[in-house]
Amino acid sequence: MSCSPPWEALILVATYLDPKTLAIASCVSKLWFLSMSSDHIWKSILTTHFPSLSLLPSSAGVSSRSLFTLARAAATRRRRPPKKPALALGDLIFTVNISTRERTVASVARGCDALRVHAQGRFRFGVACDGAGLGEEGLRVTWSVALKGWRGVFVMMEKEGRAGEGWFLEELPPPECCSGAAASSVAADLTVAVGEVSVGILSIVDWRYVSVDDGLRYLQHFLFDNTSIV
Repeated sequence: MSCSPPWEALILVATYLDPKTLAIASCVSKLWFLSMSSDHIWKSILTTHFPSLSLLPSSAGVSSRSLFTLARAAATRRRRPPKKPALALGDLIFTVNISTRERTVASVARGCDALRVHAQGRFRFGVACDGAGLGEEGLRVTWSVALKGWRGVFVMMEKEGRAGEGWFLEELPPPECCSGAAASSVAADLTVAVGEVSVGILSIVDWRYVSVDDGLRYLQHFLFDNTSIV
């Protein structure tokens, strides 16, 4: 007649099992569940895989097994690729205006998908303009992004400066889901050149232009919510 091994033997065997095998073994019976869920076993596993969480006091009433499960689920979500953006380049219209106090130097409104792409897969585009007067002092540059049909508008940049500098940069706000005190880590970039104005979203962490998908994901936070239109 077979009988279950004593819980002491189960715990001894369990110390050699990986987390997945432990979880499977705990489904055998109530005794196996209690033995395979021992905090003595899971504390060591938690320390190995997530050492920072093992520092939490045990008096909180949360078992090491539960902490490991939560941490593994969080790690899986972090590694999961982000969802495709709900926006497409064809949904956007870029409006760029460059002026002095006396006159408009360049003004253009054009669909984003019709603009020249500077680098494949990066959110940076060239807007053609005649460039007359771009060498003047005291330029005011504005760049806005609108949804086709004017269902939403977001102001990317409003800056004043000298065209001789050739480069305008303005940090963008974080999405509404983030704290207003937090930096967004991205900036609107506008570069003035004869015959063309380049615009893009630049990461201020590594000073590279963000991918097209990341740029679209950022913009949809503002363009799809009428309460956050700037």
